[in-house]
Amino acid sequence: MARIRHRQHRRSPVDNVEHLTANYRPTLGGERFFTDKEVSARLKVSRRTLQDYRNEGRIAYIQLGGKILYRESDIERMLADSYRSAYRQTAT
Repeated sequence: MARIRHRQHRRSPVDNVEHLTANYRPTLGGERFFTDKEVSARLKVSRRTLQDYRNEGRIAYIQLGGKILYRESDIERMLADSYRSAYRQTAT
């Protein structure tokens, strides 16, 4: 019987730096900001849906020129405000 060895994928130092810089989100006044593309990917909604949320006043945003930015805390607040707990008890 042949043994199959699984090699763990280890990142090289260059891969580590690239990973860190790709995922680095600098803060401004302790707050992180995201683009509409990033927010739509995280919430799994289209960018058009985000536009509807803005138009309806459901999500706070900042517009700088043609760029739309969202505060991380505003997104978290919107999700918390929209949370609905289960009203049915499941049998265990």
